[in-house]
Amino acid sequence: MGSRATSSSGTDAADHGHNAIVTHLMSMAPRRLAPRLLTALITAGLACAAGAQQDVHLPDLGSSANALISPQEAQDYGASMLRQMRALDMVVDDPLLDDYINDLGYRLVASSDKPKEHFAFFVVKDQEINAFAAPGGYIAVNAGLMTITRDESELAGVVAHEIGHITQNHLQRAFEDSKKDAPLMALVLLGAIAAGASSRSGDAPMAVLAGGQGLIAQKSINFTRKDEIEADRVGIQTLAKAGFDPNAMAGFFQRMQDVMSAGAGGEDVPALLQTHPVTTMRISDAKARADALIAAQKLRPSGSIMDKLQWEKSTAPIAFVKDPTTLFQPPARGHLNTYALMRERVRVLAGDATKLATYYSASLQTRQDFNTPANRYGYALALTRSGRGAAAIEQLQPLLQSHPENLILKLALADARLQAGQRAAALAMYAALNTQSPRNRAVALAYAKALTAGGDQEQARLAANLLRPLLDNASEPEIYSTYARASDKAGDSVRAGEAFADASYYSGRPYDAMEQLKRLLKRDDLDYYARVRIQARIAELTPLVLELHKRKIKTEDSPDGDSRQ
Repeated sequence: MGSRATSSSGTDAADHGHNAIVTHLMSMAPRRLAPRLLTALITAGLACAAGAQQDVHLPDLGSSANALISPQEAQDYGASMLRQMRALDMVVDDPLLDDYINDLGYRLVASSDKPKEHFAFFVVKDQEINAFAAPGGYIAVNAGLMTITRDESELAGVVAHEIGHITQNHLQRAFEDSKKDAPLMALVLLGAIAAGASSRSGDAPMAVLAGGQGLIAQKSINFTRKDEIEADRVGIQTLAKAGFDPNAMAGFFQRMQDVMSAGAGGEDVPALLQTHPVTTMRISDAKARADALIAAQKLRPSGSIMDKLQWEKSTAPIAFVKDPTTLFQPPARGHLNTYALMRERVRVLAGDATKLATYYSASLQTRQDFNTPANRYGYALALTRSGRGAAAIEQLQPLLQSHPENLILKLALADARLQAGQRAAALAMYAALNTQSPRNRAVALAYAKALTAGGDQEQARLAANLLRPLLDNASEPEIYSTYARASDKAGDSVRAGEAFADASYYSGRPYDAMEQLKRLLKRDDLDYYARVRIQARIAELTPLVLELHKRKIKTEDSPDGDSRQ
């Protein structure tokens, strides 16, 4: 879309902000939300713009984008946004998917202009075809985007474009421009999403957060044409350097534009095209850039876009890999496509498993081209999650005969056996997988859950020991809550209490986390080390809670919130 419109009239600026918020919240709101809640989201967005002139007091934002927010502050705000989205069940938190999307993202980041900057990638539980970049290098990919892509290069193309927005400082430029209208982005970034603070509706916390998320993503609508083309240019170069098809970005946007043209009679415009508007000229330019990169690639003796010497100068060495460019060669014929498996996995985890099981079953019976390993895997996942583990086993066993070493399929079979009541067989598979891939988060979490549920104290202790090494770098609430349940069953109620508090914090409930830690600190049976750990965690959370209180930010568990227990 074009440059951000400015007006000397405060009314005109407010109207511009209102219309943009309504448009974007309509596109960003998950379709599963009730109409009543959707109305609340729109109302919250409107109230946020009005709040800039009423109850919200903003600090002086300075005169330059660099002074507006430091890299650490941006990272903190991005992390806070992710925690609040988790509190509202808007994130697909799954270790396999997390590892996949972050591996894909960091493969691109390593080939970008700023490989050392902080990035984090996550999947949003939203069927809209969209993605957005947020402060601190947080990049969200909607489930709907993953499921509509045809291959990994298409997915990587969209992610590379979002990385381009971050590396080219487009967010900072947009923040600076936001001061020319109502300071909507500043409200979100500075933690002043206070719209709906006076609302007594039970949906208010969801409305406030979703309204804030809409405002963050709304900035991508207001990127200038120059920003979008620049993100295309650096994104295509990043895509090619990382070993993906450089034509994929232009091809995907062309396909989305075709969808929009075909739906001109009434179909909804994909959210991706609302936030990343494309033109024929822009697509042609992207194709020309991709063709130039491909031509340059053919001139390389290795036939790879990657340059070994340049890689060694800019990237840390990889143990046991003599030529890193070989990492990006196409997979061997017959290789099971991890991307395709993850595409079906996100389809099932972000959707209705029972309905999807029917969809897979009907499609497998009526469409010959649908009978692929990935779709069989998706069908098995849907069966397991809808309570039909035995039927899932029947789907997975033939796949494993063809791909006996595939960890993803083995883990799915273990899950299916556990659901089918074959606990001993499932535990044996989990144990073998854990030996094969120690400290693998997906394996450890599934194994720990199986050990804790229906197990004795010794098995619970084993589960806690499996998860404890993962807590050092974890931010997923499920890891902490699973560790807490295992520790509690193993007889370590103090460790359990600490982990439950951390689970609350990473779920966007900092006040609850603080209260739980304070109650733990009053126990008479704490040893010296436990007391020091708890005191240190309280000291770490205190500034955050005080800042939320200072800025009058309402969270679901805040002292003034309606839903606080």
